[in-house]
Amino acid sequence: MESIPPYREANRARLRGTLVHAARELAVTHGWANVRMAQVASAAGVSRQTVYNEFDSRAGLAEALALHEIEQFTSEVRTRLFAHGGDIRAAGHAAILHTLREAASNPLVHAILTSARGGTDELLPYLTTRSGALLAAAGSVIEEWAAVHLPDVEPATVTLAAESIVRLTVSHIILPLASPAESADALAEVLVRLLR
Repeated sequence: MESIPPYREANRARLRGTLVHAARELAVTHGWANVRMAQVASAAGVSRQTVYNEFDSRAGLAEALALHEIEQFTSEVRTRLFAHGGDIRAAGHAAILHTLREAASNPLVHAILTSARGGTDELLPYLTTRSGALLAAAGSVIEEWAAVHLPDVEPATVTLAAESIVRLTVSHIILPLASPAESADALAEVLVRLLR
């Protein structure tokens, strides 16, 4: 099998990034339910067929958009966790607080949650029923941090704690009952108890 030249892969990655960015902007402005592949193509300056060639379907584009957002969130979570070393409470609080604040101010998350309250939104399942990618990405960041800073904690305990805290944080994003700071305080305490 022939290998694809690096410049082709780089160009394809740029194209996919441009398409995801265009889809994100349209979703923020109009809600994902109102975004059409032709609009994404027009915003990116390519043909509609090019969008289909890259993502196969609107669902494929939705998945790429969700994965892009998840990648952005988990990168920031990693930074906050590692900045506090092995201090479980401080690391957990910083990561959770950042996530809650960012979700509250993120226009795409706002558009998803607002659209979902008025009916259905195809992106909402990436936070709820099809959240496997989110749980895996965020969970692996927590496991990576714990492997470095909490080597004495059993891996199974870390995995359970990671999944639990990610699910609870998502719950607070979808239905906030307190301020981000208050929620982060409570969830950091849960994380401490799960990891000790």
